[in-house]
Amino acid sequence: MLTTVEPTQFPEKFPPLLYAIALADRVILVVAALDRAFAESVATLDLFDTPVSIYLSAGVGEAEVRRVLKGSRFESASLPGLDVPHLREELIAWNPPPVADGRVEVRLDHAFPVKGVGTVALGFVQRGILHAHDRLRLWPTDREVEVRSIQSQDVDLREAAQGTRVGVALKGVDADEVSRGQVLAPGTGLTVGNRFTLRDRKDSRYYRGRLDGGAQLQLLVGLQLVPARVENVAPDRLGLSTDRPVVACPGDPVWLADLSAAPGPRIVARAVLDEVKLDTPPPTSSKT
Repeated sequence: MLTTVEPTQFPEKFPPLLYAIALADRVILVVAALDRAFAESVATLDLFDTPVSIYLSAGVGEAEVRRVLKGSRFESASLPGLDVPHLREELIAWNPPPVADGRVEVRLDHAFPVKGVGTVALGFVQRGILHAHDRLRLWPTDREVEVRSIQSQDVDLREAAQGTRVGVALKGVDADEVSRGQVLAPGTGLTVGNRFTLRDRKDSRYYRGRLDGGAQLQLLVGLQLVPARVENVAPDRLGLSTDRPVVACPGDPVWLADLSAAPGPRIVARAVLDEVKLDTPPPTSSKT
């Protein structure tokens, strides 16, 4: 089964591009014009490892595109003209990503109430197999929910394997308590944090802002895009804090974005989580 995702609100809004890439196993980049949207797409994709196929629309010159790609990981990429039948054949020939064995994880991106059903959440099975009537934790919260039923493409399923786009009816949570980026998984095995140390940082060559202490950015972890503050900067480490807890495990790749950047791309850097900590609120005291 093939599911396609398109960031229709980009380039007016930057998060849709980040979400679409984060969801993708492969990316098709069609160059319709040599404009900011194309340049920002290249700068952003350059910091992801996702395989990318680039196609040129009629009237777009290869030499001009090569100049934009120079210095990126796409510098020597093949640049065929856009041919819809050939593209369809390529899509059909794509191999599915390797199966990630083990516990089930479902990455959620939307939720809404349905009369007579209750809360329905949409997402992708990231790993494992999701079964109807599974009882799972809604990470990063402590809420336990039950998967009442599963659908994919309006077909009822008893189970859904990795890569399946699913709609799940959930018992134990209201729709307004479910947000993009939350994860359905067993009650242990993941990590929640709001203070992070990052390593192996790769800065965008195109970002024109300053990455220093006090900078207000956005941190992308999975499908969670949350406000983050740079606490400290060192040659091999970067300290961050977020305004709320997120699901984030050591070793996970993360990305930094600056949504207020006026000139140039809004992608800032890519890094790997080294340490994840969760601040615990101080205990409340009462006078006796």
